[in-house]
This record gives sequence, structure tokens and C-alpha cells, in this order.
Amino acid sequence: MAGKNDNIEEGEMSKIEEGVATFNTHIENKNNNTSCCSSASTVPITQKVPLYILAQLIGSSLASLTLSLMMDVTPKAYFGTLPVGSNVQSLVAEIIISFLLMFVISGAVTDNRAIGELGGIAVGMTIMLNVFVAGPISGASMNPARSIGPAIVKNVYKGIWVYTAGPIIGAIAGGFVYNLLRPTHKPLSDDLIKTASSNFLKTTS
Repeated sequence: MAGKNDNIEEGEMSKIEEGVATFNTHIENKNNNTSCCSSASTVPITQKVPLYILAQLIGSSLASLTLSLMMDVTPKAYFGTLPVGSNVQSLVAEIIISFLLMFVISGAVTDNRAIGELGGIAVGMTIMLNVFVAGPISGASMNPARSIGPAIVKNVYKGIWVYTAGPIIGAIAGGFVYNLLRPTHKPLSDDLIKTASSNFLKTTS
């Protein structure tokens, strides 16, 4: 069995890496949507953010630890993210893809004028595009927790600052630019939203 574990294909680990990245990003998107839309909550956002960060770091570390215990991961099949080229190249790539992801999330998920049924498709397609474009450059992290968890478990910290600063800068810029370009903060009427959603469901059925 040990010999079998030693022969883990690098391609298989790449698929696992992409799955972990997609899962963490999905959780982050749900948290962003909750924090932006739950106006009834009395807990200040400054108290929520540290809890979200801590929860994601714990989740990422536990997931990485589970993979490490289940499989004999070789250094070549490391499931974290490492800069393929220079740190600057990876930093720029992470900023751009995180910007795009947050911009799409702001428009498709948190904006109540968007058709809700298309939100998941838009975010998922953006993540897929980001992985295709930036994966060969930086690993397409888009979430600091996605990179920090494996780094802690496997004790590999090469370029970790890139995956901490890049997504944060890109996400803040993406949200800021969307709010800057938003034509109006006035929500659409409930009747119009229901009509649009109903028409969409009819065309897809």
C-alpha cells in the first residue's frame, strides 16, 4: 500500500488542489453575501470579519491535514500554491483574478437587481476562467486561507506573502470599483425581480 501511495499522479493532486480552491472560494462568497445582506444583525462587521478569517484558516488547515494523513504527499505533488515564476508575477496574477472574482460576486450575488438564479453560474464561470488563466502562473489561490492552510500543515512558506496580500488587495479593489460604477443603490421593485426570475426559469425549463 505504501508503494501505491508513493505513486500519486501530479495531475490527481492538481485536481484536489482546484477542488479545495473552489470550495474555499465558495465559502468565502457565501460569507461575503451574508455580511453584505444581513442588515438585521446587530453584530458589527468589525467583529464578524475576524471570526470569518479564523473559521476559514481552521477549515483550510483541517482539510490540508486530512489530505496529508490520507495520502503520502510528495514535495512534487504539494497541494498548496507556489509561485511558478517570480513573486511579482504571481502577485499581479492574484490581484487581477481576485479583483475579477469580487467584482462578479458584487454584481451577481450581493446586488439585489441581479437575477439570483444566475449568480452561482456567473461566480463559478469566473473561478474556472481564473484557474485556467492564472493557474499556471500562481496556482490561482484567490483566498489567503486556501494557501495558508496547506503551508502550515506541510511547512512550506515559499511566497506565502503573495497569497496573503494579492487576494486581499484584489478583493478590496474589486468591491470598491463595483460600488463606484454602480449606477444606483436603489433596488428594483420586488415585482420586477420576480418577473425576471420567473421568465428565466421558464426559458430554462
